[in-house]
Amino acid sequence: MTDKKFIQDSIVKQGILPLFYNQSTEVSIAITQKLYEAGIRVIEYTNRGEAAIANFRALKKLDLPGLMLGIGTIKSADEAEAFIDAGADFLISPLVSHKVAAVVHKHNLLWIPGCMTPTEIHEAQELGATFVKLFPANVLGQGFVSAVKELFPGLLMMPTGGVEMDQENISGWFKAGVSSVGMGSKLITKEIIDNKAYDQLYTETLRALQMVASAR
Repeated sequence: MTDKKFIQDSIVKQGILPLFYNQSTEVSIAITQKLYEAGIRVIEYTNRGEAAIANFRALKKLDLPGLMLGIGTIKSADEAEAFIDAGADFLISPLVSHKVAAVVHKHNLLWIPGCMTPTEIHEAQELGATFVKLFPANVLGQGFVSAVKELFPGLLMMPTGGVEMDQENISGWFKAGVSSVGMGSKLITKEIIDNKAYDQLYTETLRALQMVASAR
């Protein structure tokens, strides 16, 4: 199991956290391999369907040295335990759950809860979170980050759901004070998946990493 501070630092260093789910094990493997090939070392697979746990186990068996694979959309203690048993390196939730917090602390894992209000961010911190997901980012906006950042010194923030594949948008988030950005369907698009255009995903991932580097 990889040290949680190392994983947190790796997400910040990478600057972008790709996240996805696909019902097909084959497609999930192809996406993961292509992200890795483009230089990605931390990925969030999301618990969004019946095949999630089986696919996650398959991804964990891939020979990709240094890959840290987390699981997202964890809303209950049972889900947390199941995916930790399957080898999750870290957990991400769309909300703040005391029960999930208790499980991750028991296993000493990095947990990134989803927050939408200052109260939720405060509650997440009280539960030991050092990194929060701002979700949904398209509703909150960059102004929200600027407004609340100074209330929570030292807390890392990552917007997810509404980060665009656009230099101005990505730069705006980092200027507002985020530590990383979560990117799902804007990076791993329906078109790429439908057409199995994995070389395009490779190119887009390189472009996203370059935009993050420019934003800093």
